[in-house]
Amino acid sequence: MTSPIFTLHGSPRLTLVGAGPGDPELITLKGINAIKAAEVVLYDALVSKEILQLIPSDVPALSVGKRAGSHEYSQEEINELIVEFAYLYGHVVRLKGGDSFVFGRGAEEMEYAQAHGIQTYVIPGVSSAIAVPASLNIPVTARGISESFWVVTGTTKAGQISGDVGLAAQSNATVVILMGLKKIKEIMWLFESHGKGETPVAVIQNGTLPNQKIVVGTVSSIAHLTTAEHLGPPAIIVVGEVVRQANALKEITYEAVGQYQYGTQ
Repeated sequence: MTSPIFTLHGSPRLTLVGAGPGDPELITLKGINAIKAAEVVLYDALVSKEILQLIPSDVPALSVGKRAGSHEYSQEEINELIVEFAYLYGHVVRLKGGDSFVFGRGAEEMEYAQAHGIQTYVIPGVSSAIAVPASLNIPVTARGISESFWVVTGTTKAGQISGDVGLAAQSNATVVILMGLKKIKEIMWLFESHGKGETPVAVIQNGTLPNQKIVVGTVSSIAHLTTAEHLGPPAIIVVGEVVRQANALKEITYEAVGQYQYGTQ
């Protein structure tokens, strides 16, 4: 994208709004108020239709969503659009799924806007890393079971498995992996190499939405089970003993040999 020629607006500004994990009722009231005060909206692919309906009918709205294997705009183009629209329209609301600062590249967009003289504001969102397990009664921490949790990305910008996954696999913490489904075999191998083969794992697709689907297994079995159940992105992976705590999964039996039977919800 070439550098735009701006028509200077009196008060160019950017508000990053986290839209939550999917369920439209999980956006914050402050986020809703920002959307209603927007003069232009740039939104991502995972923002629900119900939330998009909150955008005033006379306000321009553009999808700039990025999903696995499909990018309508590069990150550099999105950054430039934010600046261009801020000077053309005024108040840009950048709507992102989950929380803008949890693997949402919100900090990059904020820094770019600030470097171009635009005031920036952040309205936190409910992160899928915590909300999606919680919606299925899976706590990321539980007294006597898990004293901490990791939230890691499954793959880096270069498409490689993050080195932090290997570090997380060595801990006793709950590990929540985002954007890792395509690498689940390799990721689970890392856990298995640290003696975690029988550790429970849940993979949750479309968390908090009506078409939510979950598969439960162990580190050694979950890759096969997700393939058998045809799970795809967006999905999160939860590794840890806390998976056993889920009341929503109490019909899934844990056998003496330590293997979960899988089920869907």
